[in-house]
Formats: sequence, structure tokens, C-alpha cells
Amino acid sequence: MQTISRITTQKKQKHRYNIFFNTPAGDKYGFSVDEDILIKFRLEKGMELDDELMKTLQEQDSLHNIYTLTINFLSYRIRSEKEVITHLQKKEVEDEQISVIMQRLKKENLLDDQQFADMFVRSRMNTSSKGPKVIEQELFEKGVNGSIAANALEQYTPALQKQKIQKQLEKKIQQSSKDSFQKQMNQAKNTVMQKGFDQQLVFQAVQGMNQEENTDQEWEALKFQGEKLYRKHVKKYEGFFLKQKMIEGLYRKGFHFDMIQQFIDEYIEDQE
Repeated sequence: MQTISRITTQKKQKHRYNIFFNTPAGDKYGFSVDEDILIKFRLEKGMELDDELMKTLQEQDSLHNIYTLTINFLSYRIRSEKEVITHLQKKEVEDEQISVIMQRLKKENLLDDQQFADMFVRSRMNTSSKGPKVIEQELFEKGVNGSIAANALEQYTPALQKQKIQKQLEKKIQQSSKDSFQKQMNQAKNTVMQKGFDQQLVFQAVQGMNQEENTDQEWEALKFQGEKLYRKHVKKYEGFFLKQKMIEGLYRKGFHFDMIQQFIDEYIEDQE
């Protein structure tokens, strides 16, 4: 049994207190605790502490420090349970302590995977071009289970997905205006699907855009690609064989046969 002789505030950490004990040689430093532990156990001068209570005080103080560390980690943004556990493991916190901290955080509603997933999905919907499948994979990597992820993704409705798909298709097509409309559309479609959107919704959007094909733009793209092919093949081929090479090349690039034939007739005639 030891008796507290005095309690002092640490100079650099005003919320922590040093506990000293009476000894024949005078005051001797015992340990330090956070202010919350000091108040919780009503520590004061003259109080007697046995070995078991001192052990409890130090264990509680250690948990309080870990809790404070975790609260700081959560202050930057909402986290998943897995993220918190991983963070504490990197800090070499013992498994038993992690379990206690996790229980406290959940009890205080500071940790909730459903809330995390809901906010994560909303953020991705508003700030990224990612589709539901990619977002679901990201949630999985953060330790969120399938049912919670599925509930959160319900807010990413087909209507919202269609809007996002349409914008991305239009943006991608504008970036490659020197290709055929069909090639642009295929590239745009593949890009959007890679971002995790539903295949059927992408196909529906593509079909809608096919009806808005710009004939003038398509003709300019065909001329650009046709002239490139002509320069490529004219040194090796002529006449019928040159025309066939150009027709094959332009057809593979996604241009319509009627438009290809018109270009061949007009362009080759001008060159001859």
C-alpha cells in the first residue's frame, strides 16, 4: 500500500498529472495519468493505493490515451471499422485494447459502418465518375460487408447512373472527334463500363446517342482517316487494290459503307 504525497501538473501536457508517493527518503514519482482518470478515480493527496488499484489506474490511463488517439484519427473524416482497427494495429495497440476501444466507439455512435458506407457512396456519386461496381469494390477493401454496401448503393439509382453515363459518353466522344462515330462510341462505352456501371444501362445510353449521330462531323472524320490511309497505301498499291485497301481500313475504323464509297469515289478521282 502506498500513499499519495502530492499531485502535480505536467509542464508540457496540462491535462496530465504526475502522482508521487511518500517514502522514507521523501517524495518518489510513481506514474502519470490523464485528467479524466484523475477525476474518475478521485485521486487526491493522502489517498492510499494498493498494487491492484495502481495497475487498474495505469491500464485505464493507457486505454484513455488510445481512445484519444483514435478520436483524433476519426476527426479528419468518417472511417470504417476496418480502417480504425488497422490504424490501431499499426500503432502496436494490443488486440484486447482494440476490442475495448471499438466497443466504446460503437456505444457512443462514433463508429458505424452503415453510416460510413452511406456517406462514402454519396461522396463518390457527387465527386467522381465511378459506377456502383467500382464503389462496391472500394467499400469491400475498406472492410464493409456485402449487405451494408448493398444498402448504401441503393441511393445510386438507375436514373442517377443514366445521367452520369450520358455525360461521360458525351465527354469521351468529344475528345476523339477525328475517329468514326462508331469507334468513338465503342471506346466511350468500354471506358464507362470499366468504371463500374451496369452494362444494360450503358447499352441503353449508347442506343440513344446513335440516333443523334452528326453526319457532318462523321464526314470530316472519315476524310481525315481516309487521307491518312491513302498516304499509307498509295506507295504500294494503285487502282482497284488501292481502293480495296482504303475501303477495308475505313470499314474497320467503324465508318458506314455508303459514306466510305462516296469518299473513295470523290477522293480517288481527285487524285488521279
